[in-house]
Amino acid sequence: MLKIIRISIIVFISMGTVAAGAAEVNVYSARKEALIKPALDKFTQQTDIQVNLITGKADALISRIKTEGKFSPADVLLTTDAGRLVRAKQLGLTQAYQSDTIHSQVPEQLRDEQGHWFALTMRARPIMVVKGSAQASLTLDYESLAGTDLNGKVCVRSSSNIYNQSMISALIHQVGAEKAETFVSGLVKNFARPPKGGDRDQIKALVAGQCQFAIANTYYLAGMLQSKDPSQVAIAKQVHVIWPNQDDRGAHVNISGAALAKEAPNSDSAKQLLDFLLNEDSQSWYAQANHEYPVRAGVANSPVLSEMGAFKAEQVPLARVGELNTEAVKLMDRAGWK
Repeated sequence: MLKIIRISIIVFISMGTVAAGAAEVNVYSARKEALIKPALDKFTQQTDIQVNLITGKADALISRIKTEGKFSPADVLLTTDAGRLVRAKQLGLTQAYQSDTIHSQVPEQLRDEQGHWFALTMRARPIMVVKGSAQASLTLDYESLAGTDLNGKVCVRSSSNIYNQSMISALIHQVGAEKAETFVSGLVKNFARPPKGGDRDQIKALVAGQCQFAIANTYYLAGMLQSKDPSQVAIAKQVHVIWPNQDDRGAHVNISGAALAKEAPNSDSAKQLLDFLLNEDSQSWYAQANHEYPVRAGVANSPVLSEMGAFKAEQVPLARVGELNTEAVKLMDRAGWK
């Protein structure tokens, strides 16, 4: 009887070891499932590593990992904006991972110097106007939107939005806090309405004639152009993109990015996935499906983005953008940007 019990225990332990050793990786993603799962499925097909995907709001996922602490099952964090990636690092939720793939494919300014995060795609935030309007023929800088002749003519979302916070953080880095505050104060005076809604709402307000200029990320416009909703397509087709500051620092660019979680229980599998998301196929899929700019050189933009034209981008270390977030928020508050 004792032998049977011992054998049973050994078999149970052996089965448990096999189950525990099954390769998997847990991904916390701020991207909706449809915008990331096909790439993760391909990773599983090629590696036999099972991906367990949890999606949610970007800030909520960071809070979740923090709350889970050392017991967090998170291996990889996929999120939007350098500001959030820097915050995750500052909270001690990430760990360093540096590889030849990351170093060779991701420009230095688009990754953390200590290896805690890196960009997967780039996102541009230009000025948008209505096609055929007088504004469509203008050459503009962001500073143009703070001019005294544009009172009541600008649409942009709330200062609580990380995209706007990072845009102002980048401006502080490039021109200094004093000039940045002068710009923001002038911009606020030119708001057509109290900020509300997301980037798509600014585009809709622009076409509806509620303002003459809107600030929005290009992938929102691209998403509207590719929408199954004819009304969204009709609105987006009326929009013209103006690339600002092409004679000096360039248009503001931010990122979507990835990080290896601090407590990653499946770190080896996670590292394979992180490198996989930078290969040519993954980068091409990102570009075509999500209409974002690939970080890997030589990968084509989606046709929709290509139609918006080539542009000069800011060359700002995005780690610095994240570090300046608190200063940017205080500056925006002082200027009355709600």
